[in-house]
Amino acid sequence: MNPASTAVMRNTKRAGLAFVFLWFMLGGIAHFVFTEAEMRIVPPWMPWPREVVLLSGVAELLGAAGLLWRPARWAALWGLFALTIAVTPAHIYMLQEPALFPSVPYWALVLRLPLQVALLALIAWLAWRPATASAR
Repeated sequence: MNPASTAVMRNTKRAGLAFVFLWFMLGGIAHFVFTEAEMRIVPPWMPWPREVVLLSGVAELLGAAGLLWRPARWAALWGLFALTIAVTPAHIYMLQEPALFPSVPYWALVLRLPLQVALLALIAWLAWRPATASAR
């Protein structure tokens, strides 16, 4: 890879990390500022909605913080990947019960799942390490 494309890749990864950091930092804060609103999207079959919201908020904040410390970054990315998959039932629940969320346009509920897939792809791309990099 030539130096120019290496610099572009490095800057693209930095931008991706910044996006993921902001996404989860702001999302984590929202779990504590808007706890009641966040609890409404927890599917009814899931026990302890308040605790689930607060615990996932802590996980988002810890994951975002882990992105800032290079030795923890890889683990933080995979933790955020797993967390993103773990919250999928909330997105599906909102899509299945749109009448319970009248302030959210239906198109936004539909768009949440493809956006989640894109977020997962970004996180995986940021976490991916070529086999040659581990040998260095």
